[in-house]
Amino acid sequence: MMKVQTSTTDWDVHAQTTRAPAEIQVLKQGDTFAVLDRLGEIGVSGKSEQGLYHRGTRFLSKWELFINDSRPLLLNSTMKQDNSSLVVQMTTPSIPQPGHVLPQGTLHVYRNMLLDGAAYYEKLRLKNYSRSPIELRIEYRFDADFRDIFEVRGEHREKRGEKLDPVIDDAAVRLAYCGLDDQKRQVAIRFAGEIERITPECCILRACLDGGAETTLHATAECRTDKPGYVKKVNSPARNHTEATAGWTTRIQTTESERTEIFTSNEEFNGWLNRSNADLEMLISDTIYGRYPYAGVPWFATPFGRDGLITALQTLWVRPKLSRGVLSFLAATQATEVDPITEAEPGKIIHEMRDGEMAALGEVPFKRYYGTVDATPLFVVLAGQYFRRTGDRDFIELIWHNLQRAIHWIDEYGDIDGDGFVEYQSHNNRGLTHQCWKDSNDSIFHRDGRDATGAIAVSEVQGYVYEAKMLAADLANVMNDHAWANELRQQATDLKQKFNDTFWVNSLKTFAIALDGNKQACEVRNSNAGHLLLSGIVDEAYAASVAASLTDPSSFNGWGIRTISEGETRYNPMSYHNGSIWPHDTALCAAGMARYGFRNECARIIAGLFDASLFNDLHRLPELFCGFDRMPGHAPTLYPVACSPQAWATGAVFLLLQSILGLSFSPRKPQVRFDNPKLPDFLNWIRIKNLRVGDGEVDLAIHRHARDVGLNVERKVGDPQIVVLG
Repeated sequence: MMKVQTSTTDWDVHAQTTRAPAEIQVLKQGDTFAVLDRLGEIGVSGKSEQGLYHRGTRFLSKWELFINDSRPLLLNSTMKQDNSSLVVQMTTPSIPQPGHVLPQGTLHVYRNMLLDGAAYYEKLRLKNYSRSPIELRIEYRFDADFRDIFEVRGEHREKRGEKLDPVIDDAAVRLAYCGLDDQKRQVAIRFAGEIERITPECCILRACLDGGAETTLHATAECRTDKPGYVKKVNSPARNHTEATAGWTTRIQTTESERTEIFTSNEEFNGWLNRSNADLEMLISDTIYGRYPYAGVPWFATPFGRDGLITALQTLWVRPKLSRGVLSFLAATQATEVDPITEAEPGKIIHEMRDGEMAALGEVPFKRYYGTVDATPLFVVLAGQYFRRTGDRDFIELIWHNLQRAIHWIDEYGDIDGDGFVEYQSHNNRGLTHQCWKDSNDSIFHRDGRDATGAIAVSEVQGYVYEAKMLAADLANVMNDHAWANELRQQATDLKQKFNDTFWVNSLKTFAIALDGNKQACEVRNSNAGHLLLSGIVDEAYAASVAASLTDPSSFNGWGIRTISEGETRYNPMSYHNGSIWPHDTALCAAGMARYGFRNECARIIAGLFDASLFNDLHRLPELFCGFDRMPGHAPTLYPVACSPQAWATGAVFLLLQSILGLSFSPRKPQVRFDNPKLPDFLNWIRIKNLRVGDGEVDLAIHRHARDVGLNVERKVGDPQIVVLG
C-alpha cells in the first residue's frame, strides 16, 4: 500500500489514502453513502475517507465491533451483486470462558449491512458451534465528527460549529452538531438486544449462547438534518433491517422490469456488464426533478452536470428514462441570471451542486456552481439524442425553452471574444481555472510546457457545440421552427469548416487540444480528439489520421487511451489528466472511431478495457488508472484516490457495445438500425432482451460469423422496424 498526496484541480485538496481500492466496501442510497473497510468498520485504519455520509457531511467517523474485548477475524467480505448489502463473515480468536476456552474458529460472526433512506442498518448474527455454553460481551464503539466532505479531503477550516451534548436513553444515543450555517445535524444510534451499558462512545450488549445456539442483534444509525434536500423523501422509512431489505428488493425489482437486458457468450464480459448495471443503479438518486446519477463515491457523490450528461448519453440506448431524469434535473437548475461568484449566466447548465456546511457558507464555491464550458452544449446534445431514441415530443416541448436558452448561452456568453469558438475563463479567483472535463490546473498547456492562459477554447467543446446545433436544428423542425432550424444547421456547417482549418496540426496529424487567449494553438497530442470524432465535426480527410494517432502506442497502452500521449512535455502516467487513462474517455474515443467506420480499432479498444476489468475487484472499472505501458500478465496500475464506483466509468461498457454494433434509432418508424455491426473476437454472440422501440419492444440475437455477423429477431411486440446495413 502507498500513501498518496495529490492535487488535481484548484479545489481537489490534498486527499490522502493509505489503502488500495480493493480494501474498501461502498454502500449508497440516495443522499447517503458509507465507505467501510472489509470488516464493515469505520476508522480502524486511521486517517482516511471511511465514514457514513449524508448530504455532504460525515455523520459517523468511527464504527467498530469488539467481542470479549477482541476484534473478530475476517473470513469473507462480499457485496451483494446488486450492491444492496454488504455481508461480512468472521470468527473470533480464542476466547476465555468460565471453566474452558472457546477455541478460535468456533463462534461464527455474521454482519449484514445496508442503507435505506438516510439510515444505516446492521444485523449481527452470532452462532456458537461448540457444545458448551458461552458468555459474550459485544461492544460497538462509535463517534461522529460531523466533518464536511471537503474537510475530510484535507481542507483546513479556521472555525467549526459546535458539538451538542449527547442524549442517551435505554437503547439509543443521539450525537448532534450545530454548524456555522445554523443547521443541526444529528445521528441517532439505536441497538436491539440485551444492553448492559450505553454511553456517547460505545454500547455494550450481552449474549449467552448454549452449545449450537445463535442470536441476532441489531444496530441502526439514522442521519438527520434540519433542511430538506433535493432527493425524494421515503414515504414510509424503514424501521429495521428487515423492512430496509424489503425496500431494496422492491426498488430493484421495479428498475429491473424496465431495463434492457444484455447477455453474451463470455461470462467474464457478463460480469463487467452486471457490475456496471449494479454500480450505476447504486449511484442513481431519485431527486425531486427525476432520477439522476451522482458522479462517484466518495468525493463526488452529488449531482455534476457534465458527468450526468455523459453517463446518460452512454446508457441512453438501454436506459432512456435516466436521460429524461437528467434533462429534467438540469433544466430545473439551469441558470437564469449573471453571477460571477458562481459563474452563472442565463441559460448555462450547472457544473456541480453541494449540500454540506462549507458549501452553504460559501467556504467552497460549489453550492450551485456553473463553472463548466461543456455541460450546456451537452445538455442540447442529450435532448436531441433522447428524441431520436424515444420520439418523446411532449417532453421536448416541455423543456424547449430550456434548450433555446442553452443555445442562446452558447452564442451570447460562451463565445467570449466573438471569434466563433466557445471559450471559458474564470470570473473569480475561487472557482476552477480550467472548466473543461480535463479540469486539473495543469491540464491545458503548450508543446513547450507553458500554461495556456486567457479565454481558452478547448477542442472537444467545439465538437459538442457542432453536434448540439445539428441536433437542435432537428428539434427545431420537430417544433415547427423551420427558419431557426436552417440557421442552426448553417452555423454548425460554418463552425465545422473553421474548426478544421484552425485546430488541425499537420505535424502531429491530429487536432490541438486548445487555443489559448491569444489564439495560439496548444499543439499537444491528446485524447480529446476522440470526442471530436464522436461529435462528427472532424472532416473526413482527417479522420483516419486522428484514429491512427489515438491507437498509436504513445496513446493506446493496451488497456486504454492516455489523456495526454507519451512524449508530450507534461506527460506523467500517474497524473490526473496528463497521461492517465479514464474508461469513459477511452469509450468516447472508441465510439468516435466507430462513427467514422473504424470498427477494428473500436474492437481493439473494447478488448483493452475488458481486460482491465478482469483485474479489478468485482469487475469494477474505477474513475481512472495510471497510464503505464501494459505488462503481460500484470494488472493496470491503480490511481489510489480514484473514485470507485464512478458513474461515467460504469457507462463505458454500454457505449462500447452500442458503437461496435453500429446501433442507432429513429423515432419516425420507429426503427432500430445496425450499421455494419461487428463483434469483438472474445464474443461469439450477444442477446438483447426488452429493447424498447417506440411503443413496442424486441428481443434480438446477434451472432459472429467468419466474415460478418447475423441478427435474429427472437421476439417482437408492436411493429418496430429492425434494419441491418453493411
